[in-house]
Amino acid sequence: MSRGARSLASLRKRARAVTHEAGLEELAAELANDARAGARALAESCLRRAEKIGRERQRMEGLFRLRGDLLAGGARFVAGVDEVGVGPLAGPVVAAAVVLGDAPELPGLDDSKKLTREKRELLDVAIRSQAVAIGICPVWTEEIDEINIYQAALRAMHGAVVDLSIAPDHVLVDARRIPGIDVRQTPIVGGDGKDASIAAASIVAKVHRDAIMRRFDAVYPGYGFARHKGYGTEEHLTALREGGPCPIHRRSFGPVRQYSATPSI
Repeated sequence: MSRGARSLASLRKRARAVTHEAGLEELAAELANDARAGARALAESCLRRAEKIGRERQRMEGLFRLRGDLLAGGARFVAGVDEVGVGPLAGPVVAAAVVLGDAPELPGLDDSKKLTREKRELLDVAIRSQAVAIGICPVWTEEIDEINIYQAALRAMHGAVVDLSIAPDHVLVDARRIPGIDVRQTPIVGGDGKDASIAAASIVAKVHRDAIMRRFDAVYPGYGFARHKGYGTEEHLTALREGGPCPIHRRSFGPVRQYSATPSI
């Protein structure tokens, strides 16, 4: 191996170890006058990585901006609230409320729907370890059928706020207002992708509900709840058609009502 090749190998090793914009940009600047094709390629790679890291930094800053403004304005405990499970044909709707602590470190935080199961579960652990308080409230099938899914989602979010061990002085909510709580609220359309506290709540609620549906899969085998979590997939609809609904199916939902006369699996 030539001296030049060893030098490039050393530079590549250094580049791999750098994880922040400034360091990558500094290395790219050092390589600017290097005539070797490998050096030019490495410089371009460093700049692309720096740009990607910069975009993610700006995204994360945006996620925490409103919370930061509220804290700077005198709020002490800002809760993010979100629900999951409005669309499924079976199982509960679950809401979570999360009050994050000071200077949380949650790299990759995002709307739970945009994350893999592995990433969600890792973030769930990180959120729980850094949160000042977490409240969770499921609303079960019988109640969903009694009051309708929209009201059930509101009830779940109300319950999640009530379940917090501390009283928040501001609540950030995904897309709606929670009735019956005497706390200032800010609804944010698409909030689980725009605000860190709401995104954290969406992850906690999703991980909690998914665990419930995996347990139900063992109680009511044959529907595939562990895989589709109650959503109306082809596998789920086939099981409904062939065996009818089980006790956790939402009879007020059309596809379930259609097969309610069929005996349960």
